[in-house]
Amino acid sequence: MEEDFEVSESNAYFDFKGFIVKIFSYWYLFVISILIGMGIAYFINVRKQPIYQIESLITIKDDQNPFFTSNTSLTFNWGGVSDKVNTTVTTLKTRTHNEKVVNRLRLYLQYYEDGKYQKEDAYGKVPFVVMEDSLEAQLIGKELTIRFIDETSFELSLTFDDEDPGNLSYYNYTTKETENLYSKKEDYKETFKVSEYVNSPYFKGQVFRNSIPMSLDKPYYIRFTNYYSTVKKFQDINVSPENKGSSILNLSLNGNNKEKLVDYLNTTVQVLSEDMLNRKNLFATKTIRFIDSSLTEKSKELKSVEEELNQFKISNDIIDLTEESSQIRERLTNLDLEKNSIQRQIDYYNGLEQYLRNRQNYSDVPAPSVAGIDEPSISQAVGKIVALSEQRSKYSYSLKTDAPIFNDIDRQIDATKSVLLENIGSTENILLEQLGNIRRNEAELEKQIRALPKEQQDLLKIERRYTISEETYSLFLIKRNEAGLIKAANVSDVQIIDKAMDTGGGKIGPNTQLNYVMALLIGSFVPLVFVFLLVFLDNKINNPKDINKLSPIPLLGVVGKSKSTSNLAVFSKPRSAIAESFRGLRTSMQFIFKQQHIQGNKTILITSSVSGEGKTFTAINMASVFSMSGKKTLLIGLDLRKPKIFEDFDITNDIGVVNYLIGQNSVEEIIQKTNYENLDVIVSGPVPPNPSELLMGDKMDILIASLKENYDCVIMDTPPIGLVSDALNLGKYADASIYLLRQNYTKKAMLSVINDKYEKGEVKNISFILNYFQHKAKYGYGYDYGYGYGYGYGRYGNGYLQTEKKSSFRKRVKRKLKKIFKL
Repeated sequence: MEEDFEVSESNAYFDFKGFIVKIFSYWYLFVISILIGMGIAYFINVRKQPIYQIESLITIKDDQNPFFTSNTSLTFNWGGVSDKVNTTVTTLKTRTHNEKVVNRLRLYLQYYEDGKYQKEDAYGKVPFVVMEDSLEAQLIGKELTIRFIDETSFELSLTFDDEDPGNLSYYNYTTKETENLYSKKEDYKETFKVSEYVNSPYFKGQVFRNSIPMSLDKPYYIRFTNYYSTVKKFQDINVSPENKGSSILNLSLNGNNKEKLVDYLNTTVQVLSEDMLNRKNLFATKTIRFIDSSLTEKSKELKSVEEELNQFKISNDIIDLTEESSQIRERLTNLDLEKNSIQRQIDYYNGLEQYLRNRQNYSDVPAPSVAGIDEPSISQAVGKIVALSEQRSKYSYSLKTDAPIFNDIDRQIDATKSVLLENIGSTENILLEQLGNIRRNEAELEKQIRALPKEQQDLLKIERRYTISEETYSLFLIKRNEAGLIKAANVSDVQIIDKAMDTGGGKIGPNTQLNYVMALLIGSFVPLVFVFLLVFLDNKINNPKDINKLSPIPLLGVVGKSKSTSNLAVFSKPRSAIAESFRGLRTSMQFIFKQQHIQGNKTILITSSVSGEGKTFTAINMASVFSMSGKKTLLIGLDLRKPKIFEDFDITNDIGVVNYLIGQNSVEEIIQKTNYENLDVIVSGPVPPNPSELLMGDKMDILIASLKENYDCVIMDTPPIGLVSDALNLGKYADASIYLLRQNYTKKAMLSVINDKYEKGEVKNISFILNYFQHKAKYGYGYDYGYGYGYGYGRYGNGYLQTEKKSSFRKRVKRKLKKIFKL
């Protein structure tokens, strides 16, 4: 089955073996690329600031108040510790909480000092403290330089760059307002005293000295930053339970300044503890406020009744009630106190019911114990509603209004409120029934009072009012003391297990090893891609294997790269590898003649695809080796458009083939002798206007026939077959044709022309010679092909071949670099 050969501009196949071999041939590119990558990685690593991680350990407890009783239920715990842990984790990441921490530490003001490669965070390391005027807006985003002149004075300066915008941004950290002002971009410098109020265009406040030692003339830098950007940066704090379901939380924060991390973690725990304690005391605080307002009214009422009682006794000259009146008063007083207690509960329930039905924020509900209610279901329900309301209010600072958690909280509030309203209704009915019984008992006692003297009746009424006011005042006073005691005894549910501290370690970055690994990978990948593209996009013939894959025409042999300055390589260095390769070609040609049964004198045509592939060089040296073997040889230059061979033999191109074909000279006149035995030359002569027509004439037939009679071997140097058709016309005179291919020069697609001619039978007895062949791996041909004598002999060729002086390592490296930069 005949093999099909297809050639296109793109590679018809991918040579994996050649690709691997080529990778090794470009080892220097990998070395250079990796060294550059490692250098860049080192440059980056030494300029990266260290990254530290500081940790803190806290636990969320459910610390019950030791004074908690059913009668003093001013604090509530619902949902258990697990809910508090989840709430704490969320709180520590909220914007509201972190704003409090940033404000307390004033982290929107950053301190810097010059490091080895860049400015470094100098929080806690500068010998001064800057206190901005909270009522004034401060310049943000620009670095102000502070340089101490002596212990009591410093220089404040600001330098503008050409790229700085004309408008400067100012921010007031109290009102959270931003304003833009136009600046002339003139450098600023002014001297101030320590602790003196600085009223400059770019900073308003004071600079105080601290205990850190000072370096005079050393520049320090301060910069006010965007407030919300600073807060957002600290919201990345990592909060995680030690174990699943554990109440112990691990807080960690990463940054470049360990002292800042320590302060932030400890302050965030402190703020959290304070807020949780305030929320825990919220119910008691609001209850105390309610009782205080009630005590004020009862105090006025008690004082007024007391004055009325004294005045009545003086006016009527009565000291005290009679025995009978005292007994009636005591019984009425007990009924009044019981009635007032029930009425307070009913009023509380009525107010609570109205509050629950009309309000959305339930955080202001006073404790049921204020009204003497000790029903556990009522107290727990009110506490749960208050806690849920506080939780909803807290989430509103960090979540959108349509967040699912709000719907969940509202459902819980509604469910608890529904149950509470039912309990209120049933309890009110019981209380109203009790109130009716008390009023009936009061009515019976009032009948007995009407039987007493008029003065005794009036005194009894006044003392009755006084006793009720006094008992009510005492009751509120007791509740006030209970609430104060509970508030004082409350402790935060946050307990610090391991306080954040700089213990000397904590460095977690930068990951310099990763950078070096990335440099190694990228440094290897770049030349790998380069080599891959070279192989994948390479459309030139590089080795004999390419020829075998792309054409059915046999490869006669390979000719190495000549380092000779002239084309007479065989004559100038007869023992060189180049000379041996042409001798091998001569032997191969003789084998072809014998195989084709060609007897007598021979003609060999040499052509190629395009100019520059070495036709003339091959023709001259083929003629040279035939002449050196004793064959009478003629080299004829038939490339009438670009005459060449005359220059190498130091002869003129005045008379040649053209002169014979136009009838000016005879065959004998155009033949020129050379300085080499058995070798004559016919040059092409003057360039004619119609070279193709001349070569197709009858006189060409006569010329070739005449030359074959007089010479054993005629070598024809012809034009490229890929450019003109002259070589095809001359093919009929050739016993064998040689088609030159040049390594890394001839394009693979050029073989399509000669393949087509060969398959159609327009050319016969044709063979390829791979010229300018370098026996190197970068062409994907790192093994001896068996052609081109002088290659692959190793140490066994020593003494048989004339060795050529190798370039020094320095010159070879220089040549490589020139080639790289040329690419």
